[in-house]
Amino acid sequence: MARRLRPVRLDFLDSAPLRLVFDTEVAAPPSAVYRALAEDVADSPSWFTAIAAARSTAGGAGREIRLRGGVVFQERVMATDPGERYAYRVEETNAPGVRALVEEWLLAPARDRHPGPVDAGGRGSRPVPAGDAAGEVRGGALLPGRDAQPRRQSGVAPGAVTFRPAPTPVQ
Repeated sequence: MARRLRPVRLDFLDSAPLRLVFDTEVAAPPSAVYRALAEDVADSPSWFTAIAAARSTAGGAGREIRLRGGVVFQERVMATDPGERYAYRVEETNAPGVRALVEEWLLAPARDRHPGPVDAGGRGSRPVPAGDAAGEVRGGALLPGRDAQPRRQSGVAPGAVTFRPAPTPVQ
């Protein structure tokens, strides 16, 4: 049964009881990564194995994400800066224990994040989920497992790399 979550704002990213940062590099221009997140929503299962189905809602102002296993997220887009940032809040879900959830994707040239040489076109991607949930959920029950990690993105850019970000708690 779906429940409405607490309607938090973007500043919740700084104050959430649980905040994780996933950091990776992708061989794709920021416009392609942004397009995969914000515009080509229905293609999400082709590059993120945890997603069974996805669709844009409300004329692009929202998304419906269905995970393998049956969890459904109704999301509202909170921030769009093409090529740089994409953020959304989960408005409704059937996931147990979740009280609030916001996720922000920050896109930046890899060379701006890590000094030194970078392959041409290499970009950095940093999804930052922040949430409030019951204790058992905070322990990682909703985090994707090894089989649910993003995989080679054939639709995003030729030669895009596989990435398996590891969750790192932020102090």
